[in-house]
Amino acid sequence: MVFTLAFTGLVTAFMMTLLVPLVPSLPEILDVSAEDSQWAVTVTLLAAAVATPIFGRLGDLYGKRRMVLVLLGLVVLGSVIAGFATTLVPLVIGRGLQGAGIGVIPLGISILRDVLHRDRVGAAVALVSATLGIGGAVGLPLAAVISQFLDWHILFVVSGVLAVAGFVLVWRFIPVSTLRAEGQFDAVGAIGLAVALTALLLGISKGNGWGWVSLPTLACLVGGVVVLALWTWYELRSASPLIDIRVATRRTVLLTNAASVTVGFAFFASTVVLPQLLEASTGTGVGLGQSMFVASLCLIPSGLVMWAVSGLAARLIRARGARLSFLLGLAVIAVGYLLAVFLMTEIWHTVLIATVVGLGVGFAYSAMPTLIMGAVPPTETAASNGLNSVMRSLGSTVASAVFGVVLATQTVTVGDVTTPSAWGFQLSFIVSLAAAAVGVLLVMLIPRRHSAYGRASLPDGD
Repeated sequence: MVFTLAFTGLVTAFMMTLLVPLVPSLPEILDVSAEDSQWAVTVTLLAAAVATPIFGRLGDLYGKRRMVLVLLGLVVLGSVIAGFATTLVPLVIGRGLQGAGIGVIPLGISILRDVLHRDRVGAAVALVSATLGIGGAVGLPLAAVISQFLDWHILFVVSGVLAVAGFVLVWRFIPVSTLRAEGQFDAVGAIGLAVALTALLLGISKGNGWGWVSLPTLACLVGGVVVLALWTWYELRSASPLIDIRVATRRTVLLTNAASVTVGFAFFASTVVLPQLLEASTGTGVGLGQSMFVASLCLIPSGLVMWAVSGLAARLIRARGARLSFLLGLAVIAVGYLLAVFLMTEIWHTVLIATVVGLGVGFAYSAMPTLIMGAVPPTETAASNGLNSVMRSLGSTVASAVFGVVLATQTVTVGDVTTPSAWGFQLSFIVSLAAAAVGVLLVMLIPRRHSAYGRASLPDGD
């Protein structure tokens, strides 16, 4: 069961970086503008953010295994549609369906709580939670090789086969969920949350291209905030809410989710800023002049260390509490970016930084679901873990916008070659360091003791 859920986590996380190597070539391949081609990437993020909490609640109500199978089925369908795509619209549809599959990870974490003995839950949860980072880091070189040497449609053949394999494994080895929440599915709440998240994430992700004071950006951001406020008001009065706001605003849950935003923000720099540094031309004296394939190989140690540290994190959580693991993870991330400010002139520098950051992310990712599950009722674990995943995605989306501005405005030109300047990269690392520092402060505010629903509630040292 642990292998199956870890495998499906890796597969669905891989969907998030599947198309990254092709991004520079998409305008030519699809005969569209560079801005339009970005929808093939943006829609994956939007679909993941919207589907994850909704399918989490559906899992609590109607069975987590059933919803995992549905999501893997959507990934297969998306792979088929994208695999035959020759224009932008079917590719965007297929990528949206693939993005929805990321909801498998929080559902898998919740299944582990239901089916495993409490002595084994910690290590299993740590491993499955870490797949969100491992899948992207390890899958990126595979995507780069296929994009460089084979027809790009092969990417979706691979993703479809992996999703089918995951579907078969879940069908065979994961038992039917018996722990169900009471009540009905909140369709109005689901629509409201989908509209709010789509508007907010769209405004943030497209702000650089549309202009931060342009009408579309402001309409998305302001409209998203208004809808989110109305949605919160509605959820507080609903007899069977999509997300129980009262539970979500408990101090432990609220602070864990807030700190998760900072982890998502800081992790993004290692997966996007470092590759840009590696791939930037050496003509300006800043970049390292490597190919996308080499750059993706440099990120593999980050993913491997996340996997390797999951067992250690689980033991730390059992011995000293999830709060300490979260705190340690953010502190290590901060150290990684402090090193990055001064070490950015050699390939091994980037490998070291990515590995240190991956180490910290491994500890942090392992702690998040444990803290959440220890502070929410068992019947709300899938929805609550889904919301936590959205917070990580929100952090990455904000980071994308911030680093987009930083690296686009801080440039250096030598002859015909223009790249982000050394200060642009350093500023990105400083901002990431600041985000990790804010995360440390937030985690320190998480209470050592709180109303308990599980092992995660034990105080540090128990």
